[in-house]
Amino acid sequence: MTPKNIIILGDGMADEPIASLGNKTPLQIANTPYMDMLARKGRNGLLNTVPDGFAPGSEIANLSVLGYDVPKVYEGRGVLEAASMGVDILPGEMAMRCNLVCLEGDLLKNHSAGHISTAEAAELIGFLQNRLGNDLFSFHPGVSYRHLLKMKGGDKRLLCTPPHDIPEQPFRTHLIQPRHEEAATTADALNKLILTSQELLRDHPINRKRMAAGKDPANSIWPWSPGYRPQMKPLTELYPIKSGAVISAVDLIRGIGVYAGLEVIMVEGATGLHDTNYEGKARAALDALKEKDFVYLHVEASDEAGHEGDVPLKMKTIEYLDARIVKTIYEETLTWDVPVTITILPDHPTPCAIRTHTRDAIPFLIWHKGIEPDSVQTYDEFAAREGFYGLLKENELMKIIFNK
Repeated sequence: MTPKNIIILGDGMADEPIASLGNKTPLQIANTPYMDMLARKGRNGLLNTVPDGFAPGSEIANLSVLGYDVPKVYEGRGVLEAASMGVDILPGEMAMRCNLVCLEGDLLKNHSAGHISTAEAAELIGFLQNRLGNDLFSFHPGVSYRHLLKMKGGDKRLLCTPPHDIPEQPFRTHLIQPRHEEAATTADALNKLILTSQELLRDHPINRKRMAAGKDPANSIWPWSPGYRPQMKPLTELYPIKSGAVISAVDLIRGIGVYAGLEVIMVEGATGLHDTNYEGKARAALDALKEKDFVYLHVEASDEAGHEGDVPLKMKTIEYLDARIVKTIYEETLTWDVPVTITILPDHPTPCAIRTHTRDAIPFLIWHKGIEPDSVQTYDEFAAREGFYGLLKENELMKIIFNK
């Protein structure tokens, strides 16, 4: 009987002590009876998901959680999302994540254009492709504010600032810079594209309609995380996994899943926000786990709440994860004859106070029937410090899970 494994990842769930919460974190204050129970019945620890020299992005952290050697396989966020979108990256092409963002004067107000709808965004990206697409650049629509830009002959040696790192900061000081003199032409072309997009998007009917409704306009593109096609082995060649699946609302995670050799399972109503279809994702994960021996269930909502700096919303997303996903998966798999290991963790902290990612270690728990518990009683950033596993780094979690 082949054991089964599910990783439930609450993106950005970890945080820092917040004064309004009595100097506790959202994980400490939120009502999470099922995650606390699994922490109490299982074993806990901390995990550093970001290797030295890398920024704490979700692409880096999730590659680490999935057990990859990041310095060997990482080629930028755009190429991973391209795989999810079915966009091939050809030799000589560079791909970049391309956000639709909201500018307010000289400030980058937010990284998501007020969480623009996918339909509105698709119209804007199609408009930009019609006006700016050429032999050098091509735009490809994704989900909500998350899109793809390809550049032929681009040099990836660029310094690009993720837009979620600079809310309410001047955008011009964070335009793209070359890391090498040979990349200067690429940086100049991309910066010109950004500024031209602002002229084109300023008075687009979609944005006029959004502003009339009191919504943030999508009045600029923001390309970042450049790279070429990665060379990643499927997880079945790295760990004792026969078959697996990934469930996420986010192109990035689905793209990682494609390269990892996992089946990408789409769930209707999965939005990547607090209103996502939690029950649908839990049901899809259970159905997949009946057929496969590994499932990676990713939930984006807490990360987005952290980027908004919304403490009550972040607590709500954590409680939703516990009550509408963890509870369902635990209670059903508890009745199965086949052994199931449940691992729960975020990929990185997204503290509400600073509204971006940090590289601090994140708490994780591992539970299965018969595991000898440690002394940890609750699931949070501080309790996990006393856990059995201590402090792990990068791909060591998968090695623990699969006894490698």
